[in-house]
Amino acid sequence: MSDGAFGLARHGFRDLKAVNWNLGVAALTEESIRRNEGRLAADGPLVVHTGVHTGRSASDKFVVRDSHTESQVWWDNNKPMSEARFDTLHADMLAHAKGRELFAKDLFGGADLTHRISVRVVTEYAWHSLFVHQLLIRPSAEELKSFDPEFTIIDLPSFAADPARHGCASQTVIAVNFSKKIVLIGGTSYAGEMKKSVFTIMNYLLPAKRVMSMHCSANVGADGRSAIFFGLSGTGKTTLSADASRTLIGDDEHGWSENGIFNIEGGCYAKVIKLSREAEPEIFSTTERFGTVLENVVMDEATRALDLNDATYAENTRAAYPIHYIPNASTTGRAGHPSNVIMLTADAFGVLPPIARLTPGQAMYHFLSGFTAKVAGTEKGLGKEPQPTFSTCFGAPFMPRHPSEYGNLLRQLIAEHQADCWLVNTGWTGGAFGTGARMPIKATRALLNAALDGSLAHAEMRIDPHFKFRVPVSVPGVDAAILNPRDTWRDKAAYDAQAKKLVSMFRDNFRKFEAHVGPEVLQAAPELAQAAE
Repeated sequence: MSDGAFGLARHGFRDLKAVNWNLGVAALTEESIRRNEGRLAADGPLVVHTGVHTGRSASDKFVVRDSHTESQVWWDNNKPMSEARFDTLHADMLAHAKGRELFAKDLFGGADLTHRISVRVVTEYAWHSLFVHQLLIRPSAEELKSFDPEFTIIDLPSFAADPARHGCASQTVIAVNFSKKIVLIGGTSYAGEMKKSVFTIMNYLLPAKRVMSMHCSANVGADGRSAIFFGLSGTGKTTLSADASRTLIGDDEHGWSENGIFNIEGGCYAKVIKLSREAEPEIFSTTERFGTVLENVVMDEATRALDLNDATYAENTRAAYPIHYIPNASTTGRAGHPSNVIMLTADAFGVLPPIARLTPGQAMYHFLSGFTAKVAGTEKGLGKEPQPTFSTCFGAPFMPRHPSEYGNLLRQLIAEHQADCWLVNTGWTGGAFGTGARMPIKATRALLNAALDGSLAHAEMRIDPHFKFRVPVSVPGVDAAILNPRDTWRDKAAYDAQAKKLVSMFRDNFRKFEAHVGPEVLQAAPELAQAAE
């Protein structure tokens, strides 16, 4: 298609060398290789390098502050950019594109037809176009005929931003203008910025329609009972939601509307460092398929064999592939209202039980907390002691609105649809990190299965003295001792001190949200404060 009235001219582009419109997987792969952007591995995937940026550039992300966003955006968590600076940045990026060959993809975000958005993604790299083709929802040929983009994403890695001129922090910039419905990405080759930009857009739009946007995985059983899994990196979100006996809805981003839950994406973006064929065969198989994009994976140039254990280029090696590459994936990306809401945490302090049942108010509290703990060896600079991480809503970097908006909406939906809520600890038992042991995966799966099939909701429960949630006393096939963390510690006084310490951390973190939450959630806060005295 030419760059005419129905092309990129409507988006301000002029004097382009060429525009490649909605190329398929094979054509985009060919273009990537022709342009020396990537190489084919032995079994067919495209291997690319993202350069100095091997992950998201959170400190370079900005939201335009205008009359529409002034009262809607959580500015404590989002860096503002003025309208004038954005306009200058936009004009400079359009000028930078002159004389270049670009790639345009028309895609959808959101499998719920009532709430999906249409997105046109314009990229400088062919492999970026392939990446976003695999990660978002691909329109049918008929839908493409009448496609009218609501949002536009422009991604030009070779463009270097000027902090003095554009009001940004470095030569890298991700700028979101919700009013003009444009996202500008420059100075980074990390393709994940496009994926997360669509998620950020949905996180801004959906709550206003009383639709919950969630950083979570989701699956559904043969009985139609669906479940959502919140969790930060290292908590087991991908592993525990990947169950051969259940249908995978999606691995990362979902919405919860009046129609049920739905995947925001049409693909998966899985970490592959040290990926095992035995432990995760479905995901491993995607690294051997044509159409998969492998980021920063080491490959033997002669044999084109992959070494997934080699982190020479990055620890954050990734595979991007369409969700249908997973055998038990949903063909619709939709399911009914969740019967279970799972919040995963890896408590390296050894305090939390392996599973606990939450009230809607407690669920909102732990959703706002977004707690896990990092330990030595997972990131540079970590000492011997576990480091608590509180990422509100289990995804603070992608949340334009105040956390209480998402939290209150989640609490309302849980109560309205009578979903059972669970906090699952995949962390440590018998002591903190360094003295205790990692929670047995067999026990975690047994407890999770009991929650998902509904039987655990009817089990005898005790009230946890520190967090006031309910903990099962016994579960068939699970050692009863593991259900009470204090019983697993040899030094009971040490456990009591550790519990007091963790409760105090939760209490201090929650103070940021107290003024914005409802009375049902505040009921938990005084109990925590008293427990920490």
